[in-house]
Amino acid sequence: MRIGIVSPVTTRIPGVANAWEASAGIADLARIAARADRLGFDHLTCSEHVAVPTAVAETRGATYWDPLATFGYLAAHTTRIRLATQVLVLGYHHPLAIAKRYGTLDAISGGRLVLGVGVGSLREEFDLLGAAWDGRGGRADDAMRALRAALGQRTPSYDGPHYAFDDLVVEPHAVQPSVPLWVGGQGARSLRRAIELGDGWVPFGRLADLAALLADEDLPDGFEVVLGAGRPLDPTGEPGATQERLGRVAEAGATVVSVTVRAASPEHYCEQLAALAGLAGLDRSTGAAGLAGAAPSAR
Repeated sequence: MRIGIVSPVTTRIPGVANAWEASAGIADLARIAARADRLGFDHLTCSEHVAVPTAVAETRGATYWDPLATFGYLAAHTTRIRLATQVLVLGYHHPLAIAKRYGTLDAISGGRLVLGVGVGSLREEFDLLGAAWDGRGGRADDAMRALRAALGQRTPSYDGPHYAFDDLVVEPHAVQPSVPLWVGGQGARSLRRAIELGDGWVPFGRLADLAALLADEDLPDGFEVVLGAGRPLDPTGEPGATQERLGRVAEAGATVVSVTVRAASPEHYCEQLAALAGLAGLDRSTGAAGLAGAAPSAR
């Protein structure tokens, strides 16, 4: 099992974000990213929302840094850690726009992009952007197939029910032969979409419910199951509880666990990451955790 970081600062969810994140900037985030990179953590995340209605912001939060700009900066301050959109809303973009913009990110980062994608759940934002709400599931499926055809290709070609393109050049393009696609969401439909069209599943929901869904599926070889560890971890203050929760996520079927960390400052955050890496037995060369009973990195 590998361990990724739900990036602080970039998204501030009420009740989850640390107090210092409200005044933190890109330099603080870059310091944390560089530390996570050296310690062997698997990935950093950045989510996408263009604008959140005021009432919704009370529960979802109001701060969402743009993934492309954020990851472009962090790519220059790291060398091996993966950069995972969690998630990019497919209905807001044409697949070729994603292939060009995020393909460029993959190129400048040396092939470290993970494209986490989702169907989207905030109708007000769809309406604001003039994106179609009805039928967004089918459109998202077609967008994923189009991305498969476009990412990593200089002259992509695709013909689907919603998107079609041919006789064109996309340069620069992704350098990975196959950019990993993680599918976000909740419930059985998102898992089926991930198995059919993606390389991994990054859901939200109760751990027991997600484990039950996974138990009923025969997952492809190499399929990544990315599950959250729940409330923020405190590796220095609660080492035993931290190890127990990581083990619980591994037992649920995770190949990758995404964590948030409780910290009083950016410096303390880096100290917590070092403690977490030690507790998990993180191998800096492979990024794999040495927890007893942990799930393998591929199923």
